[in-house]
Amino acid sequence: LQFGSGNIFRAGYNAELDDLREAMYSGKNWIASYQDELREQTAIPSLKISFNNVFGYYIEISNTHKNRVPAAFDRKQTLANAERYTTPQLKEFESKILHAEEKIGGLEQKLFQELRASIAESAVAIQSNARLLATLDCLQGFAEAAVINQYCKPELRDDGILTIVDGRHPVVERLLPAGQSFVPNSTHLDTKEEQIHIITGPNMAGKSCYLRQVGLIVLLSHVGSYVPARSAHVSLCDRIFTRVGAQDNLAAGESTFLVEMQEAANILNNASDKSLILLDEVGRGTATFDGISIAWSIAEYLHDRCGAKTLFATHYHELNDLAELFERIRNYNVEVKEVSQSVMFTRKVLPGSTDHSFGIHVAQMAGLPKEVVQRAREILTTLENNNQQLMNATGVAEARPRLAVQRKAAEHEHQMSMFELRDDNLRTELKTVDVNSLTPLQALQQLSDLVHKAKTNE
Repeated sequence: LQFGSGNIFRAGYNAELDDLREAMYSGKNWIASYQDELREQTAIPSLKISFNNVFGYYIEISNTHKNRVPAAFDRKQTLANAERYTTPQLKEFESKILHAEEKIGGLEQKLFQELRASIAESAVAIQSNARLLATLDCLQGFAEAAVINQYCKPELRDDGILTIVDGRHPVVERLLPAGQSFVPNSTHLDTKEEQIHIITGPNMAGKSCYLRQVGLIVLLSHVGSYVPARSAHVSLCDRIFTRVGAQDNLAAGESTFLVEMQEAANILNNASDKSLILLDEVGRGTATFDGISIAWSIAEYLHDRCGAKTLFATHYHELNDLAELFERIRNYNVEVKEVSQSVMFTRKVLPGSTDHSFGIHVAQMAGLPKEVVQRAREILTTLENNNQQLMNATGVAEARPRLAVQRKAAEHEHQMSMFELRDDNLRTELKTVDVNSLTPLQALQQLSDLVHKAKTNE
């Protein structure tokens, strides 16, 4: 809304403003009404009120009725067949309607300043009421969501234990298609026995959703809401740290991996044993060995130095070995059932590890060309069969995929010999040679001829 529109204050707030608004928006009606009123008073049926840019509003009366013109009328102009007049009421209306918008703008600003000053006198009471109403509205929203979505009351403690039974993601479960139900999962973390969960499983299986639902349940319990679970025992946290998704800041020269490492650094430098940490892939933006090394080292640091309860989702299956080395690290995986050439995601998080990411199945579901998917399966088979460590020039063992070497070897294995490809004539001639009937000199000559023909066919 703008000052001068006439819409800042409701009708009836100020009488002067109402008159100006009436003049601006209902001028034609007033003119028609005033014209009828003058005709009745003067008994001049041809009396009319008109407007032009020179004289403004005027009353025009033909010379036939000049003797009926009231003395209160002021003459403005004389025409050949008529006279033009004005009245104090018409002058006042003209002033109102011609300057109504300007006057409305000024009056509205004045009234608004007065209203602000009046409100400021009661600012403390208004702000207090606003806070109470906001709190009531928030709690009412929590209560309504809890009833509609069957949330439970969390039990808040300070014992370092987080136990969620049949937890759900509060947003995802509301966005599922009709007829599809959310698969709940339970979680148990504590600072003494199960501090870190290494969670493996394929893309699309539900690792990220699981991490986020745990974070949201802990957050909701801390802000006073019921939570989407059958039951929840939540230890108070000082912070919830997350490293999820992939983003960059190229304008500042920061790559995706650098941003990822900055987020990880912030977590390691600020988390405590009362924090909850959610790591959704760490180290994926660099070389495989570098990424595994960083992820492994972070897990060690969280276990030995930090002590924060941590969910660590990863595709680095090598991290499953951490559970054998550290007493408070456990392996979990998102269950997947493989049927023929397809996979079925059950969305259940279960104890134990997995060494299969089913990435090619996901690629096929995404619509990659069939030949690309088939070739990927062939390469995967090659890599899985190439477990032996190769030695580099310095004698240091390396386990990098040697696809180029194997491909060349495969091509060599399938390459035919010289005689098999193009020397059928030589073979035929050799079959006709009777070695037993040749003299030594003839044999040498025959061999020389064959060598010459072989070189000619190269």
